[in-house]
Amino acid sequence: MFLAMSMVLGLSACSAQSPQQTQQSGQPQPSGQTEQEQPAQEQEVTAEASEGFQPALDPSSSSQINISGSYDNFEALEAEFDRFNEFYPDVELTYTKIDDYNNMVGTILGGNDAPDIYVNYSWMYGREQYQSSIDYAENLADPALGLDLSCIRSNIILNTSDGTLPMVPVFSNTYGMLVNNDLFEKEGLSVPTTYQDMVAVCDAFREKGYENPMMGFSNKETTSLFTVAIYPYFCETVADDPEAIEKLNALDPSAGEYMRPALEKIQQFMGDGCVDLNACAEIENNYDAVILRFFEGDIPMMICSGDAVSGTKKRESRSEAFIANPFSYSFAPVPISDNGLNFLDMPNLQFSVNKESPDLDMANEFMRFLITTEELNEMAQQKGLLSPTKDLSFNAMYAAFGDVPESRILSPEEFGLRDDAVIQLRQAAYRVATGTMTVEEAIAAFGTYTND
Repeated sequence: MFLAMSMVLGLSACSAQSPQQTQQSGQPQPSGQTEQEQPAQEQEVTAEASEGFQPALDPSSSSQINISGSYDNFEALEAEFDRFNEFYPDVELTYTKIDDYNNMVGTILGGNDAPDIYVNYSWMYGREQYQSSIDYAENLADPALGLDLSCIRSNIILNTSDGTLPMVPVFSNTYGMLVNNDLFEKEGLSVPTTYQDMVAVCDAFREKGYENPMMGFSNKETTSLFTVAIYPYFCETVADDPEAIEKLNALDPSAGEYMRPALEKIQQFMGDGCVDLNACAEIENNYDAVILRFFEGDIPMMICSGDAVSGTKKRESRSEAFIANPFSYSFAPVPISDNGLNFLDMPNLQFSVNKESPDLDMANEFMRFLITTEELNEMAQQKGLLSPTKDLSFNAMYAAFGDVPESRILSPEEFGLRDDAVIQLRQAAYRVATGTMTVEEAIAAFGTYTND
């Protein structure tokens, strides 16, 4: 009853197109040929794409593996099913979309049709209402499983009190801004790397006739331009202060003072006229509307999350403006700090293995196949998200993040900032930026904000 969609790839997966040929749903093959019409050498299935992986189980094994999550579709994972079937052709892999996933995951895990692998999130750890998502999870740090965790950036791997690892990132996320590279080149300007540079660039674009040099979603707090802009800066101010992290996580009323630098900076950001709230109010949501407004081609910088970036490729063909006048774009950190760019490095989607799976060995074998630099990068490339691996050079979209010095890569997973504390910062910053609270009022209200 909770299953809204099921995508199954079984024996037929061996004749399906390879990940390199897979296109977005509904789009034709680049050559205009059907799969059957393509040259035989392009259809040949080999294990070359996954060089280095060696099956640990009998390749003739027959099994059914179900992966559950919240995505409506997961073509990037389907491609990995295809690639895994090159080694295990008789394994049937299924992705199932669960409605209201966050609230239903515990019920699903306790049911008769529990998944073998399921989506998990770091913010669920330590919260009583999501404890089942941790309790059912196998310890993926067990050396006997053979997962190559060294390929993943260590700062986004969940730190747990008992040293176990109930989940592993398959995508990562960050905050930043979509950049219209063609506009910067046309006007002879460089993408800013400090706050002072950003204000100067906004002024320069405005002098050249651009009404809105920078925009973003502002109608609600949820991934608003204010959160995206200020959260990395906030992390910069508290990351090296264990006492601050402890008080923030405990929602100690006195910890509101730790928000002051960030709140004063977002107030300065608004005062410097980098964005026009009236213009931003016309953007209806933080995903489709953000992307399509950016594709109008007159916005040099659009503040958004990496999740929004993942939807850009599909929406190029939905924008009449972009079709008529395509342009080059990329994703870069928002330069809110006076000291340079920050890379806010966060896990996005994570996978857990159900330790009660009837096909536990094969579920672990799929995870061993997937958790490699090559496969994770391949899946991230197709999904348009940031890879969790140490190699970011493969994706030009995120190249600017790969250039950020290690000292300025900030990960809440590493210094221990919890989601409840982040909610306080997000809500306070939104109120200060929109003028409904002063900085002093927002600080005094620390610990009272809820995630509305």
